[in-house]
Amino acid sequence: MHNPKFTIYKSVNNAQYYFRLKAGNGEIILSSEGYISKQGCLNGISSVKINSTFDIRYERKNLLNNYRFNLKASNGEIIGKSESYSTNTSRENGISAVKRIAPSALIEDIT
Repeated sequence: MHNPKFTIYKSVNNAQYYFRLKAGNGEIILSSEGYISKQGCLNGISSVKINSTFDIRYERKNLLNNYRFNLKASNGEIIGKSESYSTNTSRENGISAVKRIAPSALIEDIT
């Protein structure tokens, strides 16, 4: 087991910065959109830390055998997207994990 953390990385494809929130088991539970600057990416992480505790900030998506969620900031902007889950229950477990882990997760910069 590892400590839950946000990992910042830079894409070789578009030179943008991204973050992933990883649970203690290393599983990615939230991913960001691309940011032009590292500071923008850090601001995105701060927004996740602030907004992740509020259930109203989670937009739940239901497709056939494909359950996802988006975490939104107070202005409605998507600040993180989940992986795909096969059941509603597993998606809700993912949301619970983000609520529990994100506020105190460490930041690892691998750029």
